[in-house]
Amino acid sequence: MATLPWLATAPAHAQEFPNKPITFVVPFGPGSATDQLARAIGQGVTELSGATVVIENKPGASAMIGASDVARAQPDGYRVLITTNTSHAANPHLYKSLSYDPVKDFEPVTLLGTGGQIMVVNPKSEAKTVEDFLRIAKENPGKLSFGSGSSSSRVAGELLQQMAGVQLLHVPYKSNPLAITDLLGGQIDMMISDMATGLPQARSGALRALGVTMPERSPLAPEVPTIAEAGVPGYEMGYWFGAYVPAGTPSDIVKRLHELLTGATKQPAAVQFYEQTGTRAVTSTPEELAEFQRQETEKWGEIIRKAGIEKS
Repeated sequence: MATLPWLATAPAHAQEFPNKPITFVVPFGPGSATDQLARAIGQGVTELSGATVVIENKPGASAMIGASDVARAQPDGYRVLITTNTSHAANPHLYKSLSYDPVKDFEPVTLLGTGGQIMVVNPKSEAKTVEDFLRIAKENPGKLSFGSGSSSSRVAGELLQQMAGVQLLHVPYKSNPLAITDLLGGQIDMMISDMATGLPQARSGALRALGVTMPERSPLAPEVPTIAEAGVPGYEMGYWFGAYVPAGTPSDIVKRLHELLTGATKQPAAVQFYEQTGTRAVTSTPEELAEFQRQETEKWGEIIRKAGIEKS
């Protein structure tokens, strides 16, 4: 009987994992690329383990709200952050203070993919090409606006300004789909969005695609030139997805989550997401993600410093 209190508080990793629903926290809104990926991966995890996966969107403050939520969560593997370079590589350089530490507050689990972005405008815009847009921007300094709902999107726009020598007005949003909505309505002039959010709108004719941020044209939209070939030589920008759990999560739980998440990338829902959005399926060990994050933090810091937008 004296051992019962100890048994009642036995750590979760001493039990079979998972034995209850897992929550994927997405620090961006519904419909964003991260949200779409999380839902696809979640479906795969359910198929592999039988556990229910709940998607919880916590957008806002450049992914800080969602990241902070998971940083403070119980380290038992049941609350997983599905995020991007926004929270774990760019934000440390964009903000003077963060409500979480991208390194100390998390255990990395695995990379989940890499992708590129697409520059889109309203079809009523006078700009038919990247060169058109830049010409109009130079003729009207500070009057054309661009929206962003992630650091990847924002830095892509800031880098365009810096490399093309134009001045644009930045309009922040909680997530890229919200910026797309205002672009469709004519409230902003341009955005550089993740392919998963922007490409369907361009394909439908609701938006006009001017260029892609990758070094090569996307096989999903081969008619759309790269921004580099369309008027800004050397321009290149992308993003990555990764999964993290709170610091202190037992290593065997991290290992099990790694097995489930990497396995889920090969399940039908995830394969469809990767194929339809032009995202490259990339996984890693926790140690490889930690080193990749370190390198990416340095890389994004350099881009942000050159763009002159650090520590706002």
